[in-house]
Amino acid sequence: MFSSAPVTPGSHAIDPLGHLGTQERAVLLALAEDAGKVVSRRELARRIGVENLSERRCDSILVGVRRVLGPDAIRTVRSRGWMLQPHALPDTSVLATLAD
Repeated sequence: MFSSAPVTPGSHAIDPLGHLGTQERAVLLALAEDAGKVVSRRELARRIGVENLSERRCDSILVGVRRVLGPDAIRTVRSRGWMLQPHALPDTSVLATLAD
């Protein structure tokens, strides 16, 4: 379950994404792979392996990602999906930690 306490981006000294769970990391990686492009709910669910769960599962996972990266890191494109903003992952080495 998610904590109600906000997480300050970059507050985790060793791993800035240390507060992300497995599914949250998978969502962030999927969005980062298509950074600047809209990824639909169906496509995101398929890519992270939750297509057989509730259709809204991606929405709840994104709450945790936004809590760590900040509310402006992921843009919701109404009726289409989500897009990772270019400023959300300025350090490309962060992507390597997502795939681990």
